[in-house]
Amino acid sequence: MDAEVDARELYEALCDHDGADAHDVIVAPWLDRARGDYRASLATAAGDGAWWSEEGPQGNEYLLQELYALSRVSDLLLLAFQPPADEVPEWPWANRYDPLGQGPVLSQHEYLDLFTALGMTPFDDTVFDPFLHEIVDVEEADDPRAAIQITQVVWPGLMLGQLLFSRAGVRVRAGANHAQRGVADRSPLYWTYLRRHRPTVDLSHGWGHNSQWATDFRLDYRTPTSRRLNATGGVDIDGSEDLGPDHPKSLSPEERLLTPGERRELLRHRCLLRVPEAVGTLAEAPGWQMDLFPFDWQLPGSEQ
Repeated sequence: MDAEVDARELYEALCDHDGADAHDVIVAPWLDRARGDYRASLATAAGDGAWWSEEGPQGNEYLLQELYALSRVSDLLLLAFQPPADEVPEWPWANRYDPLGQGPVLSQHEYLDLFTALGMTPFDDTVFDPFLHEIVDVEEADDPRAAIQITQVVWPGLMLGQLLFSRAGVRVRAGANHAQRGVADRSPLYWTYLRRHRPTVDLSHGWGHNSQWATDFRLDYRTPTSRRLNATGGVDIDGSEDLGPDHPKSLSPEERLLTPGERRELLRHRCLLRVPEAVGTLAEAPGWQMDLFPFDWQLPGSEQ
């Protein structure tokens, strides 16, 4: 990967830009330098071939971190498409942008121009799929059994070959048995740096100015015959009864209080969809949602 071009540079330039011409002044010149070797290096991640465990010219850990930095750029640019927060949030990682504001404004066309120039392909599928769709807002249906249905695509999703780069943001109608308003659209969203309308939990949060950029990107792959979620994860989502509480691959007490179905929903949707069954016990640990650590979870092979 071209060391002279990196997404952190783009992110910080966008944060520092105050004008309404961010695409022409910041994005376009950066893209002019990124279309060659940089784009070719990103293509290494496009296929599900365990490339992340192989040695590369600069080490493939660098590519995981560069994909993460690009996701931070995407998070920043998507603020303009999101609803305002219900109340003033206290999120220390909200950088210099007020989460109630919009951040740098690019049109949807300009947003797509950036990422398609890097080899990505947009999608706006209208049949709900948690692999492809992030719930932005929920309208509860009268029938609590009603399945989740998309009513509006708020922003398009992006694939890099077989790798999911960014899910499409969608408004949905659903029965409360499937997705509850105020939970599916306002509970903490994991593997995400920043949203305007809901709290997020990201592995970079709490780290210093430089250390936060050593965060790895979550790898979700879709091939013609299979899907793989959080491909670098190594913790059994159901835990293991013979592992002690201090074992690095054991679930925390709070995670064990979630039902197996709730843990699976959290991994697939990157958030909880409904108030958990053990909410009373969980509520005894203030901040339990921010303390969950699903970042190493992996579904059994039969469920991928």
